[in-house]
Amino acid sequence: MKANLKYSLSWLVIMVAGFVLMNTLILMGVIDAFLENMLVVIGINIILAMGLNLVVGFSGQFSLGHAGFMAIGAYATAIITSAKPNSFSFYVSIIVGIVIAIIAAIIVGVPTLRLHGDYLAIATMGAAEIIRIIINNLKITNGPSGMFNIPKFASWPVVYIMVCLTTIVIANFVHSRSGRAIKSVREDEIAAESMGIKTTSWKLAAFILGAATAAIGGSLYASYLQTITPNNFGIMESISILIIVVLGGIGSLTGTFVAAIVLGVLDTVLQSFGPLRMVIYSLALILIMVFKPTGLLGTRELSLTKLFPRKKEAKS
Repeated sequence: MKANLKYSLSWLVIMVAGFVLMNTLILMGVIDAFLENMLVVIGINIILAMGLNLVVGFSGQFSLGHAGFMAIGAYATAIITSAKPNSFSFYVSIIVGIVIAIIAAIIVGVPTLRLHGDYLAIATMGAAEIIRIIINNLKITNGPSGMFNIPKFASWPVVYIMVCLTTIVIANFVHSRSGRAIKSVREDEIAAESMGIKTTSWKLAAFILGAATAAIGGSLYASYLQTITPNNFGIMESISILIIVVLGGIGSLTGTFVAAIVLGVLDTVLQSFGPLRMVIYSLALILIMVFKPTGLLGTRELSLTKLFPRKKEAKS
């Protein structure tokens, strides 16, 4: 208990130190507006990819519907903060987006999570497309024109805190009894069911938590960019998030962080290459996957327990 408390406090110190470091660099002018924008985008991508990694990497369900839940969070924030532009309504909009995304995840997940592999991917992709088309035809969302001049409440400190909170929630879920249950479903669903694990319920739990984090990412995305259209949440957005998960390592939360940072920095560095940017970006992805097919970290995790083993373990 004391050891776990020590490591939890260590992670808390690292998070606070990261916040202080970034704030200091911004105040000193080392991180300008351009780099700050890159950091915010990386933070939002980490939130989105962490939720998808929980579904794909830990519960073993191949989902391509993440952009649909992201759209729910984005439009919830856009509509509510446009009507009531203050900080309180912004946080309320995040909660509303999470609740709607959870309801949508239950409606989508109950009939589709009995499917496997490609069939599940196609079903979730279809569900995301239905969400996008509904948004595209509603007056309150301004239809295909999208929403503009959305009040900006998502700054880098807000995104940083949200990254820390979602990471804590997902990491604790993965390392809890619930996490072991969804991992057993991923490894062998029939064996897990024979041991009394309710496989569909645990798959649905992971799917719902993933949808909730996608809604948070969508809320921050809408509030930071201040402009959204239904086309922002198509199949390519789901694939972009999936690329981060696969590149970092399916089933590695640390890998998700590394991949989001690598791709975010790479995308920023290549901005000056114009039309060649996507060609170089794609080539870099191909090379990484050729020489590291399991992702940058595979299934490994950065752990303070491994870096600083306990005294008894070190003596042994």
